[in-house]
Amino acid sequence: MSGTGSVLDGKEIILGITGSVAAVDDVRLAHALRRRGARVRAVMTDAARGIVHPDAITYATGEETITRCSGMVEHVTCCGDGGSADLLLIAPATANTLCKIAHGIDDTPVTTFATTALGSGMPVVIVPAMHESMYRHPGVVTCLSILEEWGVRVVEPRIEEGKAKIADIRDIVIEAERAVSGKPLEGKRVLITSGACREEVDDVRILTTRSSGRMGEELALQAYRLGADVTVVHNGTIPCIRNVHIESAGDMREAVHRICREAPVDYYISAAAISDFVPRRHEGKILSGETVILELVPQPKIIREVLEAEYRPKHVIAFKLGWDSETAAGALLDEGVDLVAANTPDTLGAPSGRYVLLGREERREIEGTKETVAAGIWDALL
Repeated sequence: MSGTGSVLDGKEIILGITGSVAAVDDVRLAHALRRRGARVRAVMTDAARGIVHPDAITYATGEETITRCSGMVEHVTCCGDGGSADLLLIAPATANTLCKIAHGIDDTPVTTFATTALGSGMPVVIVPAMHESMYRHPGVVTCLSILEEWGVRVVEPRIEEGKAKIADIRDIVIEAERAVSGKPLEGKRVLITSGACREEVDDVRILTTRSSGRMGEELALQAYRLGADVTVVHNGTIPCIRNVHIESAGDMREAVHRICREAPVDYYISAAAISDFVPRRHEGKILSGETVILELVPQPKIIREVLEAEYRPKHVIAFKLGWDSETAAGALLDEGVDLVAANTPDTLGAPSGRYVLLGREERREIEGTKETVAAGIWDALL
């Protein structure tokens, strides 16, 4: 499988599989990691082999599955000092295994790989899966805290039906990407406004745009992969980051100012199709069949207020939509914006598009999926 330009391109991941029934998801997980460009090799406990056959995992990874540590000292060649691997990802991790790792107990291939990886300083990500009562056990809670103190990233399970179920595969892949990215944005606070706003016309109707929020989502996920603390103000939900839910432009404006006041923001990216006009609201429901004239009231420009505020973020990035967007971008740069992504209206709601990135001293073009564009924007900022 070929890479996609993701941070997993060319990275080697050791996938540790333990004896949870969630091990059946590892075939899909291995494929998902490989689609992102990673080389995956699995190591299994005896208990895991009773749930999913090593041949199935070998097929999914394209590499021979390790079921015992042999005289080839695979744990050292992969996860030891100067080892070939970039990440040890244990998914699923049972209560038994994670508690053994937290106490340095080495009696399965997976725990042996973990001891070696932790000793060499390699990134380790653990994805627990067990019954909810086991997940709440004081000893398990303590062991998870120990692992986190050691720098292990613990991906929280989904609590459903009395079980602490393994996290979604998409979330696990994103956490793997963050673990191997080098985290150039670690310690940085990123605020993104995304998607469309919804302005009430009457009790049942709204005025909005065709924005899907995909560009903001990809910018947020890329920032998270690169180690940032990310907050997105929008009306959707993005995994792994802090979601602040809003409906209207007024809600978005209030949320942006509140978040900027809470703590210094390093990067503010205005990727939302924020309502320039809000209709004067009709009380009740406008009767069908009537001719109605809507009065549109102009709204304050959030980005201009942010630029002028005493809590102005260190870096401000804007999107400018319109057929003359490159010309209009110049005014934003003059007002203090660091970078403008200029695009035409046909990109609104589309999965891909062409963007021109304009800075004070540079101009570059990016064309492709919005994930590709988001990665290009962060490349330009770093």
